[in-house]
Amino acid sequence: MALSPMDVTHLAAVDATRAARVLDEVRSAKLSGQRTPVPPRPVIEQSWQRMLRSGVDPEHDFRSGLLPREEVQRRRETSVLRHVLPVLREGLLSVADVAHHIMVVADEEGRVLWREGSAPVLRKADGLGFELGADWREDVVGTNGVGTPAVARRPVQVFASEHFVRSHATWTCAGAPITDPRDGRLIGVVDVSGPLETMHPATLSWVDSVAKLAEARLREMHVRSLERLRAVAAPVLARIEGRALVVDRDGWTAAVTGMPYTERLALPKSVAAGMRWLPALGRCSLEPLAGGWLVRAADEPVAADGATRIVLDLRGPRRWTVEVSGGAGSWTRELSPRHAELLYLLAVHRAGRSASGLAEDVFGDPARTVTVRAEMSRVRRYLGSFLEHRPYRFADHADVEVLLPDDPRDLLPHSTSPALGRQRGVTATGS
Repeated sequence: MALSPMDVTHLAAVDATRAARVLDEVRSAKLSGQRTPVPPRPVIEQSWQRMLRSGVDPEHDFRSGLLPREEVQRRRETSVLRHVLPVLREGLLSVADVAHHIMVVADEEGRVLWREGSAPVLRKADGLGFELGADWREDVVGTNGVGTPAVARRPVQVFASEHFVRSHATWTCAGAPITDPRDGRLIGVVDVSGPLETMHPATLSWVDSVAKLAEARLREMHVRSLERLRAVAAPVLARIEGRALVVDRDGWTAAVTGMPYTERLALPKSVAAGMRWLPALGRCSLEPLAGGWLVRAADEPVAADGATRIVLDLRGPRRWTVEVSGGAGSWTRELSPRHAELLYLLAVHRAGRSASGLAEDVFGDPARTVTVRAEMSRVRRYLGSFLEHRPYRFADHADVEVLLPDDPRDLLPHSTSPALGRQRGVTATGS
């Protein structure tokens, strides 16, 4: 009787040898263009297609240079991941060590910053180049439990020969992305890895649950930091007339006076004290405070006229930005996966899209307008006058340019949007 892809993953829990053999047959057939005994899982097949397009050699592993120890330490000290390392250790390490697994934490660039767990498995990982400072991006070492979740933006388990590179076939990984809960930005990946015979299909749910606990801890830390900043802001704003607000270093609002509350203010990439132009307020003065900035709006109204250039950069597989420039100044903002989808769709449909139209584009369900309106409300907080609504569209005075990957199939690879699937020229598959 034929096995389904899900059957194969569960087979690994009871008969690792047979599962490895089936997966090896699937990989060999797929890479040689022959019919596979069972279809690969969609998330794996999509990754293999990316690897074939990018030229990763399936028969020979490639190892980029390890980061120097000093650079690993510098990244550890500056990474947000350091704040959630205790959560990851508590949730994963006790079981991982007993079950002969290791826990690996990589940053948003796929560099291994922490690696702990079973000593014998750590030595086996060394033989695969899975070491501190190693680069485990998908387009460097092929389909794996660090690089593939970073691209797909979802938890992914990679069993044995589901790894694209043959030398990794004795290994199995389960990795989940960790995102900044404030804006959806990828900050790293946590992975549990080990030899095939030590892994279980339930490992993925376990790792994903711990990753979500880490994100919850980051959310709690952010709320507490805004509360501390609010205490600093209260006496300062009490002495100010006119429009002003106090924001943290990333633009999140702690307190306002003389103006409606806005959740986040779009700040320049490099913030410095002095007069600056901000899209939501126009000309403002920025003054440093402990933990943030005092922003005072100038008296003159925000100028929304004149030519404005908006560049939507979607060339990368994991990082996307919008840059706005004009006579008043320029600024750049990194986009969350959902905002990258929505702005791309509006760039394609310059005449505009209704909330139901965007819901159908993104979810295949025109009834999901509440979710779309909430996300578009967040987008308009930083694009301000450059984005209209009813229908949602870029303003007429904006010259919009979209920078796309060379291969259309690499456009926002995380997205399961039906409209994005059509743009790539393939059918998008949901999770």
